[in-house]
Amino acid sequence: MTNNIQIRKATAADIDNIVTLYNETIDYLETHKNYPCWKKDVYPTREDAADGLKKEQLYVAEIDGRIAGTMILKNESVDGYEAAEWLTKDDYQNIIVIHTLAVHPDFMKNRVAWELLQFAERLGREEQYASIRLDVVKGNIPAESLYQKNGYQFIGTVSLGYEAYGIPWYNLYEKVLH
Repeated sequence: MTNNIQIRKATAADIDNIVTLYNETIDYLETHKNYPCWKKDVYPTREDAADGLKKEQLYVAEIDGRIAGTMILKNESVDGYEAAEWLTKDDYQNIIVIHTLAVHPDFMKNRVAWELLQFAERLGREEQYASIRLDVVKGNIPAESLYQKNGYQFIGTVSLGYEAYGIPWYNLYEKVLH
């Protein structure tokens, strides 16, 4: 395990490496338990990363100069979120929503996901956001365990409209920051 994790906003020069991380993570998931139900050329894709970069919402975690993880931090609701009884009632200008948190298989035991969550929380507190929200495919036990250990509270289970991909239910989590 290494503690030398640096987190920063992604740049255009990072996109190819992020796409490689997505694809190699999906390859790994296809030979193990694919808890998030990710599929190549469906989600996550180059377009997801490029959109996050364009909106300045894409972050990377580096270890020894190599991208070990990534996430997108948005201030936007997701279709289906309106059905939930959230802990905070603020609008999305005051809320961070974590998307596409991914860790390369080579770094899965290096606390990269934990560090990305800690980074989002520090950023949220510095910017005085009310809370952080996220969704996770129902049954993604490793992710749900990580979120719970980091103080995220289970809100409920909703459809986000991905039934056509075989993913009918998502569990919602929220962490209140102040």
